[in-house]
Amino acid sequence: MAIQDDQHGVVRFGGRQIFPRGKFMKESLKHRITLTWASKGMLAMRLMAFVGGLLTISVLQAQEHPPTPAGGAPHEATAQPAPPPPVDTSSITKHSIQINGKSLAYTATAGTLVIQKDAKPWASMFYVAYTLDGVQDFSKRPITFAFNGGPGSSSVWLHLGALGPKHIAMGTDGEQPRPPYHLVDNEDTALQFTDLVFIDPVTTGFSRAAPGEKDTQFHGFDGDLQSVAEFIRLYSVRAERWGSPKFLAGESYGTTRASALSQYLLDNHGIYLNGITLISSVLNFETISFAPGNDLPFALFLPTYTATAWYHKKLPKDLQGELEKAVGESRRFAGNEYAAALMKGDKLTATERSSVVHELARLTGLSESFIEECNLRVSEARFTKELLRDQRKTVGRYDSRLEGYDTDAAGDRPQYDPSYASVQGAYTAMFNEYVRTELGYKSDQPYEILTDKVDPWSYEKFQNRYVNVAGMLRDAMTQNPNLRVMIATGYYDLATPFFAAEYTVSHLGLEPSLSNHVGLTYCEAGHMLYTKKSCLDSLHGSMADFYQKAIPAP
Repeated sequence: MAIQDDQHGVVRFGGRQIFPRGKFMKESLKHRITLTWASKGMLAMRLMAFVGGLLTISVLQAQEHPPTPAGGAPHEATAQPAPPPPVDTSSITKHSIQINGKSLAYTATAGTLVIQKDAKPWASMFYVAYTLDGVQDFSKRPITFAFNGGPGSSSVWLHLGALGPKHIAMGTDGEQPRPPYHLVDNEDTALQFTDLVFIDPVTTGFSRAAPGEKDTQFHGFDGDLQSVAEFIRLYSVRAERWGSPKFLAGESYGTTRASALSQYLLDNHGIYLNGITLISSVLNFETISFAPGNDLPFALFLPTYTATAWYHKKLPKDLQGELEKAVGESRRFAGNEYAAALMKGDKLTATERSSVVHELARLTGLSESFIEECNLRVSEARFTKELLRDQRKTVGRYDSRLEGYDTDAAGDRPQYDPSYASVQGAYTAMFNEYVRTELGYKSDQPYEILTDKVDPWSYEKFQNRYVNVAGMLRDAMTQNPNLRVMIATGYYDLATPFFAAEYTVSHLGLEPSLSNHVGLTYCEAGHMLYTKKSCLDSLHGSMADFYQKAIPAP
């Protein structure tokens, strides 16, 4: 506990006042005091204590403020050593899996790559790469850089869900498995037709900013784009893959990143891509942003509302037969009468309004009174809460087939997303186990599966307007007419609905000669469509065909 001498001349010990500095001597001279022998003895004892106190203070002050050393330079406390700069790390292991009775041998590399900016370390980015063994000519072997979205998501979902050689054992329809969880060989791995590099953007996974660099410079559209592009360039250098056909695969915000990268890589690094796979895509945020004055999402979400109501048997009998028929009718209404009604706004007549309300109720399974209360505009959050309210249930946002239970059945939005809860635990546990045991990469730091540490995410480039990278993709496809795009969508995805993807594609503004370079595929699943086995099989077949078309014949 230190003795302090404050600015008011009061000496304190642990915050308790002992005496005012100098006051004792001044008062002694001011007053004449007659002392008895007893009082003299008492005074002597007090003076001895006082002198001892002064000596103690002097010693402590000398310890806290040592004299200036020879040379005149003031003494400074020893500075903490700067953290060491990051270095590349890697764990290389050999593996094989059985696919249709045949052995597929490959090499896995888990590690970090230090990217630089202004000739100094900028970030340490974690990745897992899979390369097929026995390849002699890399110019004939494609390489795919894959990532997820968030923003704030690691690449674990595409890695252990869709494309990697191992994947999480889920239920046949994507049901939540019971712990302990298991990894199994992925017979649908894209490694059969392309090498794979799964990238974790900075602050996700094990990727971190370099010491001295601010995390926030990576937490935005521009910084994220630049760092991932630099990783791709540097990996291509180190692995000697400049001559390989190059592909990107992204999911959710990863499709936003991939589309922007197609132009950024071309303009800044001269990297021309052969193809991009967009899974559950969002290129134009106006299509998914429920905001005052923006009526577009209400029409674009409607067919997914219809698909969801069909799955939960909430539609009338004439629509409850075939899913495609119900979705087709919803598409037609959304793009015509409903869109026109939204455009009219308050000018909609009572007769027109009544007709629209009736048809919306028919196509969504919601009551006409609820649709009236929502002013014909039902947001995704309200829909997921309302559809099964009579059963005290909610439906998922990522996958509207899945059901949840809220403690407050009267609320206006779900308390959690049951479709995310169904995958979070399994993917978190299995990646942490897999990376340390089978891949041999050791780290005590947490692997950030899906983190909010990147918030707030900066969209400064798009200030005062909606984020829209469709133009960047169009420019890349125009400058590189060999670039092809495959878009995979799920009927039950209420995060990035399929009709919004169709709308974006139809507004790319491509020349007719390039229009067939973009294709869409559909599956009866949600955002993470690969959790359903039949959709994973379908995705694999579509991608294999897509790669074959995107790579020039020998």
